Amino acid sequence: MATFLLELVSPEKLLLSRQVEMATIPAAEGEMGVLPGHSPMIVTLRGGVIRVQENGAETERLFVGGGFAEVSPERVTVLADEATPLASLSRADAERRVAEAEAALREIGNDETEAKRDLALDRVLSARAMLDAAQAA
Repeated sequence: MATFLLELVSPEKLLLSRQVEMATIPAAEGEMGVLPGHSPMIVTLRGGVIRVQENGAETERLFVGGGFAEVSPERVTVLADEATPLASLSRADAERRVAEAEAALREIGNDETEAKRDLALDRVLSARAMLDAAQAA
């Protein structure tokens, strides 16, 4: 089967760089399946799980906290704000992050900018996605 190069980069390091058959990424608009020959695009990522398929089976699942993905016919580069293998997620840590993000969102007053409110809401949604992923792992 045809493959493409999938690279996943976090601020700390290159986490993944190999040929895969398919990747499902959590685009801001919804789950997005990528196969070889995909149309070029750049998409914003929301908090969610990247699923990697090789040899007809899902081989890896990684949580990303947001970022961007550049898709071309022969390559996908994911620049993640944070990335963690699902097996390494802690439910307790995810619950703590949800509580902190929700508290920060509640503290934002009416005099704050819309951009600041949107950023706080994105943080809440990402933390909730992490909790969902940790519970499913």
